Amino acid sequence: MRLSRYFLPVLKETPADAQIVSHRLMLRAGMIRQQAAGIYSWLPLGYRVLRRIEEVVHQEQARAGHIAMLMPTLQPADLWRESGRYDDYGEEMLRITDRHKRDLLYGPTNEEMITDIFRTHVGSYRDLPLTLYHIQWKFRDEIRPRFGVMRGREFLMKDGYNFDLDREAALHAYNRHMVAYLRTYERMGLTAIPMRADSGPIGGDDTHEFLVLASTGESEVYYDAAVTDLKLGVRQVDYDDRAEVAAICSEFTSLYARTDETHDEAAFTKVPEDRRRSGRGIEVGQIFYFGTKYSEPMGATVVTPQGNRVPVHMGSHGIGVSRLAGAIIEASHDERGIIWPEGVTPFPVGIVNLKQGDAATDAACAELYSGLQGKELEPLYDDREERAGGKFATMDLIGLPWRITVGPRGLAKGMVELTCRRTGESEEMTPAAAVDRVAAIYAPG
Repeated sequence: MRLSRYFLPVLKETPADAQIVSHRLMLRAGMIRQQAAGIYSWLPLGYRVLRRIEEVVHQEQARAGHIAMLMPTLQPADLWRESGRYDDYGEEMLRITDRHKRDLLYGPTNEEMITDIFRTHVGSYRDLPLTLYHIQWKFRDEIRPRFGVMRGREFLMKDGYNFDLDREAALHAYNRHMVAYLRTYERMGLTAIPMRADSGPIGGDDTHEFLVLASTGESEVYYDAAVTDLKLGVRQVDYDDRAEVAAICSEFTSLYARTDETHDEAAFTKVPEDRRRSGRGIEVGQIFYFGTKYSEPMGATVVTPQGNRVPVHMGSHGIGVSRLAGAIIEASHDERGIIWPEGVTPFPVGIVNLKQGDAATDAACAELYSGLQGKELEPLYDDREERAGGKFATMDLIGLPWRITVGPRGLAKGMVELTCRRTGESEEMTPAAAVDRVAAIYAPG
C-alpha cells in the first residue's frame, strides 16, 4: 500500500478527552473515530488490526476443533424470557420493539440463541461433543463508557459455546478453550494470565478471566510472579487428549492468580514473599462452565446411550477482539507511539523514501515494494512529498515492527537500512537482503 493513496488521518495533538495511552494512540494514529459515546468507526489502519486479531482467533479455534458460524446482532426477547435473564440482565441490555410490537434486544451475549439452535437440530449423544463459535458485534449500554475501545458500548467479541453429554466432557471443553486462548494471546505478543474470577450475569461456578497486566486495567489483581514466566511456546498439543490438556491447564493455574472478587488473602500469604505481586489487569477474555443452567429451562436435551433424555452440559467462552487492540497497545508502546507485535501488525514493514522524486531512490523503493509483495507481504510505502522527520514520526506513531529506510547516501554504497521498532536497532544491508530478512521474520512457524 502506498501511503500517498491510503487513508491515514493521523493527529499531531493528543485529544483532550483521551484518558489512557491506547485511546490516545488509536486516535492519533488514525485507527478509530468516535461516533457516539462508546461507539467507534474503525478506520482503515484500525480495521486491518481488527482483521489480524480475528485471523489469529479463527486459526486457534480451528486448531482446537471448534466450528465457526455467525449469529445475528438482534435477538428475540422470548428466548431470554425462557432462560429467565430478560428481566434480570439490567439496564446494560438495549431493548427494542419492532413495527409489529415484538420485543427484541441488541445481543450482549448469545447463550440463549445458541441453545435454541442446538435444541432445534441436535437430539442424540452421537452428535456430541460440539463446540460452535462466532465473532460478532455486541452492545452493552455502559453507564459511563470510557477508555476508548477498552470500555465501549459496541464491541466485537468471539463467543464460543460447547455442548457435552456430562460434566467431565464439558470440563475438558473448558480446558481445551483455556489452552487455545493461551496460544492465541501468545501469538499476539501478550502475557495473558488466567485468573480465577467471578461469573457475573453469565452464571456458573467454574470460570477464569484472562488478564494482561497494565496500570490502566480496570481489575485489581493478585498473583505469584512466577506465573508471568509460563509460556506454551511452540509445543504441539493434542486437543483430544484430556490428560494432556488438563496438565497444561494445571500448569498455568496452579500458581496463585486471582482478581479482587475472588482474592483469598490467606492463600496469597502462602506464596513466597518475594514472588507476591499485586497490580491491575485488563480483561481480554473469559471462559465459563455452567452445566445445565440454560439447557434445562430451554429444553436442550439429548438421548444418552442408555436411552434416557438428559439436558446437555454447556459452557461459554469469550475473547474481546476489539478490546484486544487497545490492550496490545497498553502493553506495547513507548513515548513515540505504538509498537505492534508481528502477529497483529497492520502492515509487516514500512518503506521510507528519504528523497521522493530522486530516480535512483524511487527505483530502489519500487524494487523493495515489489520484492516484498513477491514474498506475499504487503508493505506500507511512504511515498509522500514529506520531510524525513515527518515520515519517521508517522512510522513510529503507527508502530509497524520493521522499517526499511532508503536514501541516496546509503544507495551510493548499495545499501538500505532495516530498523526494528521495538529495540531501535538498525542494520545496513542490500535491498535484496532486507527483503529476505523481513520475509524470514514472518515465515510461518
